[in-house]
Amino acid sequence: MEISAKGRLEVRITPADVGKRVSVRRLGEPGTGPEKFTDTVGVLTSWDGGVLMITRRDGETVRIPENTLVAGKVVPAAPARRRGPAATYPELAHIAARAWRPVESERLGEWELRAAGGFTRRANSVLPLGDPGLPLDAALTAVRRWYGERGLPAYVQTATGAEGTQELLCAELERRGWVREVTAEVWTGALAPVADRAPGAGVALSRTADEAWLARYRRKGLGEVALRVLSGGPSVWFASVPGAGEGEPPAAIGRCVVDGRWAGFAAVEVDPGRGRQGLATEVMAALARRALDEGASAAWLQVESDNEGGRALYRALGFLPHHAYHHYRAPAEPGREADAGTGTGSPGGPEASSPGGPEASARSGRP
Repeated sequence: MEISAKGRLEVRITPADVGKRVSVRRLGEPGTGPEKFTDTVGVLTSWDGGVLMITRRDGETVRIPENTLVAGKVVPAAPARRRGPAATYPELAHIAARAWRPVESERLGEWELRAAGGFTRRANSVLPLGDPGLPLDAALTAVRRWYGERGLPAYVQTATGAEGTQELLCAELERRGWVREVTAEVWTGALAPVADRAPGAGVALSRTADEAWLARYRRKGLGEVALRVLSGGPSVWFASVPGAGEGEPPAAIGRCVVDGRWAGFAAVEVDPGRGRQGLATEVMAALARRALDEGASAAWLQVESDNEGGRALYRALGFLPHHAYHHYRAPAEPGREADAGTGTGSPGGPEASSPGGPEASARSGRP
């Protein structure tokens, strides 16, 4: 908090600071006592009518009446990372997009509209990096039309919590009634500590996802479009650990996409009956060693906020949160359901359900 030379707390932010990262202190809720304060850190997304709106790292928006402020200041755009690979949000967003390529895409200015028949939200949403070349309302109308023509709901993927993320766009979408359906996190870490884990016996690597791998991958009705998305990327590897018996699905699987210095992990799943045996770590270690051989040095992955098992494992492997990402769905139009579409329906992904820990109930976040 900002403290004056006389020891008093001061408010040193104004409406001109909208778009900047701030730290504020306000009086607590009525009845909590005059000594109770609440601190909020995030991006100031608006200051209108005597009310501040601040978007926190996780994407949640806090409403703060101006008359409750007791202190406030502008703070650095993003906290410094103490360890792990340095990366901006735009760099990671492009890397993740190449690791989960859509079947069809089109540019709207600097935005990318992506579609893959409804297989995962990431491959069926707008990646809004930069200027769409139109006023926002016109751009969103074009987005809704593009997805409607494909029988898909309109989604916009945004991010919060790091340098270059899109708190202001999130606020604008919410003002227009777009609904945030899903939030997950992207974590990053050095690749070598993952590769240094004890090698697992019998982890097989392949360039393709065979029927056995797909049998463990927890998706129903995987078709040609889904296989194209899974196999897309600069350098894709699939890992599997044989099941207990002949004809049984693998005990564990994983997917890794190598792209320059980055290796992205996804689809790490373990047979629930084989949990807590280290199989997820063995799969990731085998994939990490292959990625190192191809010149990668850094790693990223996605994890749900309530995936306690996965988060514990990834912290133990040296990963840390980098940013949160969100999918906003277009609101219902008058007389219609909310862009329900006529095609394959709402995309799935880690956004669709909350996977358990890879060592516990077996799943890492999936795009």
